[in-house]
Amino acid sequence: MKTTLRPGLSRTESHLVDLPRTIDFMGPDLRIYATPELLRDIEFTSRNLLLEHCDPGEDSVGIGVAFDHTAATPLGMAVRITATVAAVEGRRVVLDVVAHDAMEEIARGQHTRFIVEMAKVKQRLAAKLAKAAAK
Repeated sequence: MKTTLRPGLSRTESHLVDLPRTIDFMGPDLRIYATPELLRDIEFTSRNLLLEHCDPGEDSVGIGVAFDHTAATPLGMAVRITATVAAVEGRRVVLDVVAHDAMEEIARGQHTRFIVEMAKVKQRLAAKLAKAAAK
């Protein structure tokens, strides 16, 4: 992890609320941005910010999230998500996140990620799979 990772750094990404990002259970006239899709977009915005400050062979994984999705965004509207580093505690990074559509704030909260060495994660996963196969 590079020493450039520090509180205050931020990244904003825009996403179009396309059909796969919407709910369908209220019918075709009420397709709105689905909360799980908003979370996915928050995760990718946060990850993309952290990747700029990772060393080769590192990435980050989400380990916690707490946010309120407070307003509906209809199909076809754009959303801006901003992730800002609030705290760096070793490899644990807390990010403040906020999302807006063209009319209003639609979400606010925190997302916590952990910087990992991909080779170590690969080893742990292989060991876990081997152990599960032996059972």
